[in-house]
Amino acid sequence: MAGEWLPPKARRIVRRDFWIAVGPPLLLVAAAFGVTLFFVKPAPPKKITMAIAPDEGGSRYYARRYQEILKRSGVTLDVRQTNGSLANVRALAEGGADVAFVQSGTAGQSGGHVLSLGSVAYVPLWVFYRGAVIEDVRDLKGRRIAVGGAESGTRALAATLLAAGGADKPPTELLPIEREAAIEQLKKGEIDAVFIVSPAEAPFIQKLTATPGIQLLSFQRADAYVRRFPYLSKFVLPRGVFDLAADVPASDVTLISPTASLLARDDLHPALAYLLLRTATEVHSSAGMLAKMREFPAAREAGFPLSSEAVRYYQAGVPFLQRYLPFWAANLVDRLWVILVPIIAVAVPLGRIVPALYRWRVRSRVFRWYGRLKQIELQLEENPARPKLEEMLERLDETERAVNQIPTPLAYTDNLYFFREHVEVVRRRITRRLSNDQESPTAGADALRA
Repeated sequence: MAGEWLPPKARRIVRRDFWIAVGPPLLLVAAAFGVTLFFVKPAPPKKITMAIAPDEGGSRYYARRYQEILKRSGVTLDVRQTNGSLANVRALAEGGADVAFVQSGTAGQSGGHVLSLGSVAYVPLWVFYRGAVIEDVRDLKGRRIAVGGAESGTRALAATLLAAGGADKPPTELLPIEREAAIEQLKKGEIDAVFIVSPAEAPFIQKLTATPGIQLLSFQRADAYVRRFPYLSKFVLPRGVFDLAADVPASDVTLISPTASLLARDDLHPALAYLLLRTATEVHSSAGMLAKMREFPAAREAGFPLSSEAVRYYQAGVPFLQRYLPFWAANLVDRLWVILVPIIAVAVPLGRIVPALYRWRVRSRVFRWYGRLKQIELQLEENPARPKLEEMLERLDETERAVNQIPTPLAYTDNLYFFREHVEVVRRRITRRLSNDQESPTAGADALRA
């Protein structure tokens, strides 16, 4: 530290001046750092849990793809199987899962803790039945219908559509039979119809469509359903799309379709939300039998508010840092940037103020003696007598000795030398005045003798 050449007591004073000048700014920077940390989220966890209903919308396949892609970014995805979309929403609301695939239109008690990251795929409703051709689900009134488990999104959608058509009351029977068992019972004639929500690419859908004696319902009032329920979309499955050689299906089929939505807890780390959205784009953006290229993921009606990260993602795309850096590096730089910006905003101005403050404090020890020097100069202008001049000279010597004792860092000793030069200027003026006073009596005596 500057001032090591000084005596111990002087060094202590110099150090005290240094810390008086530097201490408060350091505390201010520390306070800015603490306030910033309060608002900065911690690093994202490396493990998240996803709730899926295996029999709904191909979620099991999607979950495996998500696991593979997230693993590349160092994030482990644990998959938790549930009984349906309602159970998935409840798992999110209660903290049992971080993200989930949920069928759009599924109502649940989320307590406001669940947000949507967007829709990721069309999952049409397939209604297979036995018997004569019908045009609408209302024509299933009085039949035995398999609609899935009590917590499934399939059952919720089936109940909504049947209720809208007045076909949900007895003698209609809604049977909580799971998909595989329901298909077997339909083939055997033990039930009359089955509701299934599944992607059009599912092999079992294509096989069931070609099964003799089983009909696929074509929704003749699809436009009305879509208007009544905004989370549904209308599609026309072209004749022969499953099997051109066998002409399956044998005619155009009009379908209505909810979407599979990717939901998340409202406290999911923003970095993970963006990572999941990028993963969704990689998994779901390709064209399918119903979806167009890059149609998903999309900000569609899901029954839950869209998260702020999803809004920004759909408007502006991938955040800048994540476009060019690995996930962990982008997150680190992003967090450091958020921390450093406020600190720099405080530190840069202080970096200019602190040296000036320290310089002023050191120089002020010398500058305040200029007041005494100026006082002596003013008294000199009053033409004082010789005793007064001698007293002024003594005061000047005392001032010089006092200033020489001021502890000053080596970088600022020029102030001492400047002051000593100024003292010397005043001393010479006093000395000349004393010399003139000595010569004046001698000259008067010589004149009398002459």
